[in-house]
Parts: sequence; C-alpha cells; structure tokens
Amino acid sequence: MIRFDDVQTYMREQRIDAWLLYDFRGNNSIFAQVLPGKRWTTRRAILLIPASADPILLCHGIDHHQFDTIDLPRESFLSWRDLHAWLTKNLAGLHRVAMEYAPGGALPVVSIVDAGTVELIRSLGCEVVSSANLIQVCVAKWPEEAVAAHRLASTQVDGIKDEAFDLIRERTASGDQFHEHEVQQFIQRRFKDMGLEASEAPIVAVNAHSGDPHYEPSANNPTPIRRGDWVLIDLWARRSQDPSVFSDITWVGYVGPSVPTKQAEVFQVVRAARDRVVERAVAAWKHNERIQGWQLDEVARAVIIDAGYSRYIRHRTGHSLSPGPVVHGVGFNLDNLETHDTREMLAGLGFTVEPGIYLPEFGVRLEINVYVDPKIGPTITSGVQEEVVLLG
Repeated sequence: MIRFDDVQTYMREQRIDAWLLYDFRGNNSIFAQVLPGKRWTTRRAILLIPASADPILLCHGIDHHQFDTIDLPRESFLSWRDLHAWLTKNLAGLHRVAMEYAPGGALPVVSIVDAGTVELIRSLGCEVVSSANLIQVCVAKWPEEAVAAHRLASTQVDGIKDEAFDLIRERTASGDQFHEHEVQQFIQRRFKDMGLEASEAPIVAVNAHSGDPHYEPSANNPTPIRRGDWVLIDLWARRSQDPSVFSDITWVGYVGPSVPTKQAEVFQVVRAARDRVVERAVAAWKHNERIQGWQLDEVARAVIIDAGYSRYIRHRTGHSLSPGPVVHGVGFNLDNLETHDTREMLAGLGFTVEPGIYLPEFGVRLEINVYVDPKIGPTITSGVQEEVVLLG
C-alpha cells in the first residue's frame, strides 16, 4: 500500500483532519503526482487521506480500471447523488479539510480546485484550508535517491558550464565568428553525452539580451559573441532517472581582461542579495524559526532596492526544486513579488536562489541551488559564483 505517514503526521500537527484531492479529467497535477501512473479518466475522482485513518480512493465505475495499479482501497460511484452521499458519509465529523485551494488565489500553483467544489465541501460542514504545505511534505520532498541524483547532476552541470565558458574563451581568442546559439547547442550536446535531460534549451545571452530573463537564442537570428561582450549562461538539467531533481544555475562572464565598472558594481549587488538569502535561511534553521518563501524574497529585494536598482527587478528571487520532469517544482518559491508565498521552508525541500538586476544594456543573475537537509539545514548543492568569469 502507498504510504502517507509523513503527511499524515504533519496533518495532525497542523490540526487538519483530512486532505481531499479532487480531480476531473486529469486537471489536478498534484493528484497525478500523489498517485503516479498513466491513466485516462473521463469523470471525477477523489483521494481522501484522513489524518488518522487509511486513505480511500473514489472514482466513477467507467474509470475504475484506470486505477488498477494503485494499491489503495477503492470505491466507485455512478450518479452525482452517489458522489454526494459518499462525501457526506466520509467527511462526517471532520472539521478542517485541506484541498488544492489558496485563499484569494494568492498561490496560483495551488489554486486548482474550482470554486463550486470548494462550496460543496463547505456545505457539508467542513472548513476548507489550503493543502499548500501538505503538497510540500508529500510531493516536493526529496527522497534519498533524488538527493544523490541531484548532487551528481549538479557536479556535471557545473562542469558543462565551465566547458561552455572555455569554448567562448577559445573561439573569441581565435577571432572566429561565433554565436550565442552555438554555445547553446554545445551545452545541449554535452547534456546528452553525460546522460542528462533538460525541459527546455539553456539560455546564452550577450549584452542587452542578458537583460531579458527569458531570452531565447536562435540560429534564425544569430548574435555573435565578441571581445568586450557581457555573457550570461543559464542552464538546467537532471539525471535521466526517477526520482530526480534538476540542477539549475546561472553564471555571468566578460570577454575581456577586466570587468567594466558598471557590470562589476551590479554583480556585487546581486551577489550580496544571493548570499544574504542563504544566511537568513541558515539562521532561521539554527534558531528553529518557521520562515516562509515571501520572507526570503524580501531579504534579497531589500539589498537590491537599497542599492538603487529597484526598477530593474523583473522576477521573484527563487523557485522550488522538487522531484519530477519540470524544473520549477511544486514546493515553496522565494516570492513576495509575483505572489505572496506563505509556504514554509521545510526539511527535505529544495529551491533556487537567483536574484537578478536587468538593465537595458545588460543583466546579471546569479543562481544557486539549496537543499534543506533534515539534519544540518539549508545546504548549497551547486557551484557558487564569487567573481565574474573573465573570457579574454
């Protein structure tokens, strides 16, 4: 039987009576991650995980065999009246029920269940609370195999980043015509050589292109890399296995013997913002302080704002890293800009720290990965850039 011990323990600590995962035609990605496997459903399905009893799965009779690989007690319904009767029976006596819901839509990544279904559960006498932290405990936590796979991926991705900078250094020194997309393609080939996979192509951005956080180099619009250019490389990949977690890093370099004053100044501000976040996370762990994603975002942005670069902030400070094929995980983000992320930094979770300053002429983003080790707390698992890489 699938085990939910950790999340049930957490539910009891938080006085949550049950977690109700509701899915309609595959619209709830969390439902699919909690109950992995390929299936095609046409009707509603519900997984009810009580805090102090065995979980139970409800699905329509037509979809019953879609869940044959799931080792859980399973019941079927035919009519909507059957569904309502099942809910009435199984939610009786429960007070606080968690669902994929965020009050006020504050966390879009968690706001999955439609308002009508939330109203239905409330009509049965239950207070509906957010499952945001339950998702972290049940889905976003790194199993031991994922930790090992991530550390290996981090070593390999960091090495490929060095190779890419070496390639730029060699090609620009020789005077050959050389372009952003060629570095991108080199990185992708090296990923394949090393048994790594990536959800999208890496970013290689020169000068003003580095001021666009989601810039995409293209062979159809080639941009050369020359002496005197500023270069940003953002690359991410994971081991081709499950469970596995992405290594996601961003570094910057300059094609010349010394870094221009403005780039050096902005680099120092971004580096300070990054380091301040790590210091705050470590301090919170040491003092047994419950800290949330929005608070860590505030730490980084305060550094950037105090340095006078507030209008050049274009995104949150970091995103979740969790097992799965998507680089942006389902755990907490370092965000009080795009959303107000109240999810807590919990043991076993991972995240990026990637503050950025984006001027019209160039941008600086420095991205590292952090894993909250259950024994020693927040630990950097990637390489850390302390100086601009000189490429000429």
